[in-house]
Amino acid sequence: MATHSADTPAEAPYWMATPRVPRLKLPKGACDAHVHVFGPRRRFPFAEGRGYTPADATKEMLFALHARLGIEHCVIVQPACHGTDNAVTADAIAASGRSYRGIALVTADIGDAELQRLDDAGLCGARFHYMKHLGKGASIDEVIAFGKRLADIGWHLQLHMEAGLIDELAPAIHRSPVPVVIDHMGRIDASLGLDQAPFRALRALLQDKNVWVKVSGADRSTRTGPPYADAVPFARALVEEFSDRVVWGTDWPHPNHAGPTPDDGVLVDILSEIAPTTALLQALMVDNPQRLYRFAPARRLAPESAA
Repeated sequence: MATHSADTPAEAPYWMATPRVPRLKLPKGACDAHVHVFGPRRRFPFAEGRGYTPADATKEMLFALHARLGIEHCVIVQPACHGTDNAVTADAIAASGRSYRGIALVTADIGDAELQRLDDAGLCGARFHYMKHLGKGASIDEVIAFGKRLADIGWHLQLHMEAGLIDELAPAIHRSPVPVVIDHMGRIDASLGLDQAPFRALRALLQDKNVWVKVSGADRSTRTGPPYADAVPFARALVEEFSDRVVWGTDWPHPNHAGPTPDDGVLVDILSEIAPTTALLQALMVDNPQRLYRFAPARRLAPESAA
């Protein structure tokens, strides 16, 4: 059950109101493959028992951000604060004409009719968390078994995990009947270097052609802060080694971010180091996302007032 939480004070925004305009010009059809939408909470409820109560970060604000960054396609990931009521994500997809797609939060026992309704609304994957701060959910074996149902509708799995769990979860992931996307470079700690055990485990996991990775989260992996020079080599290594199964996202509006507020323009500009050739940038930002998410043609989205 959910509540509108109209009287619950919102936390301070995690995002920068006016990020810089990137110096890097993104290729036509570029995709931000990981964002969230919060509220407006007068319309979309927050889940009871949530770990945070964010300030509104609406679809109109997201459209304005993407116009500023030069992004045409997007994947909206249902945020934990809205729970398994995916209405806020479906609403934003509808407003985009399905040039944006979505990733749902669901339970493994979701009914077939509801799963089909979400598919009809433009969602195309299900996310499961293995992060202490987001609470305990379905076991990895339950999730992989659930994947058989996702295969019937052409969805994939998206997994968000603590870095130390990559090796433990890998055997189950290899059994997945659908593609598996690993969030935020497996949440590695950039200070531990490229030879750290979790990053070796992630690269070993990616030898499986069924596994993809989001080279997002440089701002979370970093221990030196912007412009994330310690985290960029991890993303670049993944892009160069697994160029056909990498996607990228801003993670706007950066929920539960503990470090300096990310500048989304800076996150775009470091793509020139993460994907340093025209071919790698095209694969990362356009070709791979289109193959995985199957966007409708982009259309001009006129940002409205977010009030």
